[in-house]
Amino acid sequence: MGACLALCSLASCASCLCGSAPCLLCGCCPSSNNSTITRLVFSFFLLLGTLVSVIMILPGMEMELRKIPGFCKGGASVFGIENQVNCDVIVGFKSVYRMCFAMTCFFFLFFAIMIGVRSSKDPRAAIQNGFWFFKFLILVGITVGAFFIPDGTFHTVWFYFGAVGSFIFILIQLILLIDFAHSWNKIWVENAENSENKCWFAGLLTFTFLYYALAIASVVLFYVYYTQPDDCTEHKVFISLNLIFCIIVSIVSILPKIQETQPYSGLLQASLISLYTMYVTWSAMTNNPNRKCNPSLLSLVSNVSTTPSSIDGTHETVQWWDAQGIVGLIIFLFCTLYASIRSSTHTQVNKLMQTEEGGGMVGESEVGEDGIRRAVDNEEDGVTYNYSFFHFHLCLASLYIMMTLTNWYQPDTATQAMLSSMPAVWVKMSSSWLGLGLYLWTLVAPVIFPDRDFS
Repeated sequence: MGACLALCSLASCASCLCGSAPCLLCGCCPSSNNSTITRLVFSFFLLLGTLVSVIMILPGMEMELRKIPGFCKGGASVFGIENQVNCDVIVGFKSVYRMCFAMTCFFFLFFAIMIGVRSSKDPRAAIQNGFWFFKFLILVGITVGAFFIPDGTFHTVWFYFGAVGSFIFILIQLILLIDFAHSWNKIWVENAENSENKCWFAGLLTFTFLYYALAIASVVLFYVYYTQPDDCTEHKVFISLNLIFCIIVSIVSILPKIQETQPYSGLLQASLISLYTMYVTWSAMTNNPNRKCNPSLLSLVSNVSTTPSSIDGTHETVQWWDAQGIVGLIIFLFCTLYASIRSSTHTQVNKLMQTEEGGGMVGESEVGEDGIRRAVDNEEDGVTYNYSFFHFHLCLASLYIMMTLTNWYQPDTATQAMLSSMPAVWVKMSSSWLGLGLYLWTLVAPVIFPDRDFS
């Protein structure tokens, strides 16, 4: 009896996994809008690939795989079973590069397919919102194929693809943080005005102060630990410039002219952007190959020198996991989830992110004859987000994850080592400057062009 019920339950979910309908006829899907469900499922695919990459880069994973009889070449063997798998490739940075290459190809495929989709009446919208089982099979197939790519120059070439894609994704993360802070500030200010409860204003003030305090503390720590009196000139310039730029955008955000055109603009957004800019600055400095200017977190805590013991060009052991990488993953997870469920009223951010105002709001769910609530097709008149841009965003996110998990180290095809490099430093710093410029533009554009409609 239990088996029959289980089969019936699986059959009811089959239409959601394999059907062409956008999860409208499936009782196993939650009551929500199709636009939200679709973005969440695609984001789940990205997070699943990220989890696999994290597992395969864990320290000691190769040793554990070699213990499986008959699995790894050169590992334990079983009589009659020939070891076939090169465990060098399926773990470490090689596995991350291949896994993220597969995810990038997967999302780029849908980016190309979904160009020009305007509503759910387009036949391609059924592909976007359904056929999840087949999509998963496609992703698995591309992933398996990626592990058969010969080493050659693949890692070096893909490193530069990752650097460019991550540069753009850092900007998108900044835009999402601007949007989040704007929506947060707007909601709390409206609650304070409607309820006449000053606790909302106190909350905004508390978080603003906290973010600025963390940003200022970061600047002090950067000067103490990431600069030297007779060295690290680049770091001194980076820290000083970003500190000055953060002060400028903070002052501009509260100017009377800005407040007239954007009454919900304020120091909360500026403080969050300042803190994020300091994180990007820190992340950039940790990629400096000069170990005098780039001490590891372990050395800062234990006061142990990080100067490499060998001077003959031998590369030091790669440290895959460090604090800035973990913080980067946390910010990535937040931005990915927020991009899936966001409903923004910030017009300029909506234009940059190719979404409609309030597009993510949940409509009234439909109730079927069996009393089960169905997902709502809220895109018959027009899509609430740009399908292609969403996949392009996930494509860039895959590249960003690849660079974050490998600490932006550049692979050396001659020695198979991973090296810190100055290009990674300049990519991150450039993205922080361009991101601050974008935020400044969202503030001053309505003032500079008063005749244009920004509302």
